[in-house]
Amino acid sequence: MIAEIGHYALILALCVALAQSVLPLVGAARGDGALMAFAKPAALAQFALVALAFGCLVHSFVVSDFTVRNVVMNSHSAKPLLYKFSGTWGNHEGSMVLWSLILGLFGALVAGFGRNLPPGLKARTLAVQGMIGVAFLAFIVFTSNPFERVFPPPTDGRDLNPLLQDPGLAFHPPFLYFGYVGFSIVFAFAMAALIEGRVDAAWARWVRPWTLAAWSALTLGIALGSWWAYYELGWGGWWYWDPVENASFMPWLVGTALLHSAIVAEKRDALKTWTILLAILAFALSLVGTFLVRSGVLTSVHAFAVDPARGIFILAILVTAIGGSLAMYAWRAPMLKGGGLFQPVSREGALVLNNVILATAAATVFIGTLYPLFLEAIGGAKVSVGPPFFDSTFVPLMIPLLLAVSAGPMLGWKRADLAGALQRLRAAMFLSILAIAAAYWFADRRSVYAALGMGLAAWLIFGALVEWAERVRLFRAPLASVWSRAANLPRASWGMTIAHAGLGLVVMGIAGVTAWQTEVIRLVRPGDAFDVAGYKFVFKGVTRDDGPNYHFARGTFEVYRNEKLYAVMTPERRYFPVAGMSTTETSIRTNLLADIYATIGDPESATQSGNMPAFLAPVTPQTAWTVRIYHNPLVPWIWLGACTMVLGGLVSLTDRRHRVGAPARARPADAVASPAE
Repeated sequence: MIAEIGHYALILALCVALAQSVLPLVGAARGDGALMAFAKPAALAQFALVALAFGCLVHSFVVSDFTVRNVVMNSHSAKPLLYKFSGTWGNHEGSMVLWSLILGLFGALVAGFGRNLPPGLKARTLAVQGMIGVAFLAFIVFTSNPFERVFPPPTDGRDLNPLLQDPGLAFHPPFLYFGYVGFSIVFAFAMAALIEGRVDAAWARWVRPWTLAAWSALTLGIALGSWWAYYELGWGGWWYWDPVENASFMPWLVGTALLHSAIVAEKRDALKTWTILLAILAFALSLVGTFLVRSGVLTSVHAFAVDPARGIFILAILVTAIGGSLAMYAWRAPMLKGGGLFQPVSREGALVLNNVILATAAATVFIGTLYPLFLEAIGGAKVSVGPPFFDSTFVPLMIPLLLAVSAGPMLGWKRADLAGALQRLRAAMFLSILAIAAAYWFADRRSVYAALGMGLAAWLIFGALVEWAERVRLFRAPLASVWSRAANLPRASWGMTIAHAGLGLVVMGIAGVTAWQTEVIRLVRPGDAFDVAGYKFVFKGVTRDDGPNYHFARGTFEVYRNEKLYAVMTPERRYFPVAGMSTTETSIRTNLLADIYATIGDPESATQSGNMPAFLAPVTPQTAWTVRIYHNPLVPWIWLGACTMVLGGLVSLTDRRHRVGAPARARPADAVASPAE
């Protein structure tokens, strides 16, 4: 009965979304207040119905209802409760319900908190959001029913993909979807503005908090995915330019450009058509990511990749949404009046440079990701575009962008003095040069590029701090005045400082682990000792046991530093008999400056017996095992920096100006009541 309620709720949500996508548009065109007002209850009802369906699906997974095919295919009674819960979205059908839930949530938030929006713009925005809801709810109802029954029900399920049975993957998809789908409301605002034919500073201010929320969630989702890949897959890296990784990175790049472009649109009434285009592209690239993951064209540890027929449906959504929005843009954008003029050397000019580089970088990633798929689709040879391509094309684009990040906020609006801005940044320059020299000298002078990377990271961090110091007049005003200025500084300014400093931490982490990583792969027997990056490892042997729904082999290392026991590390290999898959469980010891990272492989000369993997095959006590040890300097700073960037986004989001929307216009003199009244 619970499953039928969930299915019925999805069908009702589809009907509500259909009404939401039509009636408010008609009302806005006719100036009918009643029809426009219908958008609010429709958006709230759509969210409530999808939430009901999602709750029913969660219930089916938690209680292991094996009469539901989706539960049978993606769960097991012996699975820990957390993974029963996360199994709800650890599959194609459930993830689409989560997608629709977040889509409905954004519509409900606009409906509930968009009191300052003009009625026409609000109605059109929610109508466009309703159209998106129609597309995805129809996709679920007609091709991906998560509540399909199976009779007779099996005694147990086939288990969730073992790679997804991990805390990182339990929380990674919701944040990623929150970012993906968050750009849908920005897209809806853009389309509403095109239909209305008006984009002004008020529109840009309304768009910014939604862009900021989506960007922050997507940043956190990407960081969680990178962290999961680092500790779960056992290859010692944090990013591999996997096509599905790129699918989330492309909308992040365009969303970052949009975030900065909206500032110019709000402050200077410029770049309006460009901001609209970026809003369209950010959501379009989110749809491209959805297509790549679910179309069956990719084989990836991240992909649901199963049914090409479903891929055709999503491709139809993608073509309709992107083609229709770009056609509307081509028709209506030329009618939008341009804004204020500015000189190339100005804050607007710096933000334009930011946008151009980010858009070019996104295009580079797009080409590198889709070119092999396109070439194969037209019958060409299979080609592989991997890290070397992206390292040689993407990284050079980032260098001028990162150099401009610290200088841009020091420039004035409309016209600025670049020499004066750099003069105020002289402390940051000096500290950056000092960081280059220190990195080159103390890191055995192995990499000039790493030293330059450290200097660039220092430039970002100290540049952000210097810009903040300039705002509060640190060292140039009495302490009481500095404190007062800091307390009254807009939270958006605080957020910018924090986010830019976080970006510097990310760059520092990338430079450190790329240049100075140490890797050792060897065969070891119990009692063997070896050195890695100044640490002594003693291999104590391997034990085997059973977990809740898996068998495992666990290696034990004692790690010594300066003849003192530093850590005991216990990497594992796990075998999930229901799914018939093996996973690698790394052991990581960090001091925040570097990670020691250990994995264990197969025993020497062992062979797989039936379905049982080699690491569970019988061995002697002195059998040699393959082990892989890494020393990864500064790698924790990648995720520390990403979380700092998210913190900056959240601080900016609390800025009162984002909550109140556009400033209210003064009423005409004849509309002001007299004292006698």
